[in-house]
Amino acid sequence: MKSLILTTAALALTAGMGLADTVRLGTEGAYPPYNFLNDNGEVDGFERELGDELCKRAELTCEWVTNDWDSIIPNLVSGNYDAIIAGMSITEEREEVVDFTQGYTPPSPSAYAALSADVDLTGGVIAAQTATIQANHVVDTGATLVEYPTPDETLAAVRAGEADAVIADKDYLEPEVEASDLIFVGDDVPLGGGIGMAFRESDDEMRAKFDAAITSMKEDGSLNTLIEKWEVGGTW
Repeated sequence: MKSLILTTAALALTAGMGLADTVRLGTEGAYPPYNFLNDNGEVDGFERELGDELCKRAELTCEWVTNDWDSIIPNLVSGNYDAIIAGMSITEEREEVVDFTQGYTPPSPSAYAALSADVDLTGGVIAAQTATIQANHVVDTGATLVEYPTPDETLAAVRAGEADAVIADKDYLEPEVEASDLIFVGDDVPLGGGIGMAFRESDDEMRAKFDAAITSMKEDGSLNTLIEKWEVGGTW
């Protein structure tokens, strides 16, 4: 769902040859319903349930690590954790640096939200989370982009009058719109190629284990059950 612009220097960083005794799963912990921290400070959400089940099926011991979004790929490549499971869209840009599993959710639309219906989405000021495919889209439309480190800050910018609208994954925005004075404006925007787990290019064996586990969850319907429970994207 998100797109990160990386420097070519990151391509030279490699770590974690072979399967680790404990696989460390990196996530943002700030993007509900995909991933967030619950009242106990633990990683929760769709990807927590999914990741735990994938580890079980792959017969791997896993632990969770949180990391800020804007450095989540560089810190994977440098070895701070072994995989990313964080609402991350599969993109050609990323595939130059990391390897992905197959998608565990189909592509889902992005959307704009604002305080009024008459905002100018192509000539106004649009908020988006830093280094996302939504931010790239705003640049392409010709609107003025204002970027913020976290999705919560993009919403706050609209409410504070710093931006005319926010663009993000629609399934992230839906509960915010339902619970506040924000409304959806404009048409849905199809962006990204679905969400997958990301791995260092040296970790083919580990990636293959998770890819097989995703396949098994698609085949027995349990992945669709999780998608429907957490209301993320569309089903397979």
